[in-house]
Amino acid sequence: MENSGGIQASLSGRYATALFELAREEKAIDAVSNSLAGLKAALTESDDFRRLTTSPLIGRDEAVKAVAAVATVMKLDAITTKFVGVLAQNRRLHQLSAVIRVFGQLAARHRGETTAEVTSAHPLEAEQVEALKAKLKSQLGRDVAVDLTVDPALLGGLIVKIGSTQIDGSIRTKLNTLAIAMKG
Repeated sequence: MENSGGIQASLSGRYATALFELAREEKAIDAVSNSLAGLKAALTESDDFRRLTTSPLIGRDEAVKAVAAVATVMKLDAITTKFVGVLAQNRRLHQLSAVIRVFGQLAARHRGETTAEVTSAHPLEAEQVEALKAKLKSQLGRDVAVDLTVDPALLGGLIVKIGSTQIDGSIRTKLNTLAIAMKG
């Protein structure tokens, strides 16, 4: 198993690594990645699904049945369906978002890509994402997979994190810097 970057140090890292190894053995990394992308979108867009994954009030059996229904409706691949069922059975659905993020990093590394975690104030258009990928590729010399999140608190701009390097071009940070400078 891969253990670079301390990924296995966290619970979500161990789950993601186990899922990745299974997907690799079954030659289903792309199918699992697509299913996880759908789940990530559901976490962002559906309050009910987000509540299912975070509420301690939902019982184990109820959570298992609910994720099975979600998997059927979303047409998730078999590996992801079983995996999410295991998370529900083990009462670890709250780890799903982190598992998705770490799996994406492992899959990108497997494809020889670097993962850039990009946070923007507003959803980026496909053309903007492609331009960002091209710019990062020219700077890094290798393909870049972009993991997008939206945080309206940024007000505008982007935060790009690649490994331990972070480039903060958000308006929020610029305003905070200006406020500190004005205080003297």
